[in-house]
Amino acid sequence: MKFLSNEQLAFVFGLLGNIVSFMVFLAPIPTFYTIYKKKSSKGFQSIPYVVALLSAMLLLYYGVLKTNAFLIISINGIGCVIEIIYLIFYIVHASKKDKITTMSLILLVNVAAFGLVMAVTLFLLGEAKRVSAVGWMCAVFNIAVFAAPLSIVRQVIRTKSVEYMPFSLSFFLTLCATMWFFYGLFTKDYYIAASLK
Repeated sequence: MKFLSNEQLAFVFGLLGNIVSFMVFLAPIPTFYTIYKKKSSKGFQSIPYVVALLSAMLLLYYGVLKTNAFLIISINGIGCVIEIIYLIFYIVHASKKDKITTMSLILLVNVAAFGLVMAVTLFLLGEAKRVSAVGWMCAVFNIAVFAAPLSIVRQVIRTKSVEYMPFSLSFFLTLCATMWFFYGLFTKDYYIAASLK
């Protein structure tokens, strides 16, 4: 009996990673439905979506720099669009103070920090070092995506309510990490394997 090759296994886990990542990107829909019903984002934070957008932007950039990375490019392009939609929706329903905070975070993190990453890697690093540097950044920021929902834990403990930390998001993040770990393992892309996505 012949087992699948590493390339075939990588494709299977990459495809599953795309499917689960898409579910991760959609997991906050109940949160945004609550915001829509309340006509307010009070009690919810934009930080997880700002960090998730940066993560998707970095992974998209990494996929473009790397060869044969269609599975990484496709899901992170979709992820960028979804996270932007979430942030726009959040801003529309936020208080004036939260709008200013969120827009400041977007400018600082998603525009300035990402712009700096691109400028430094494009103009100061050679091609091989560029892929490696962006790969490490992806690993760090993907871990941040997993840690970002933990910023809500204090509120969950204080209110004794998990309303602000949906189970679906936690479940799909764990499943997603598993799929991308094996994809990274089978493609020998240790940046993806270490990045939890």
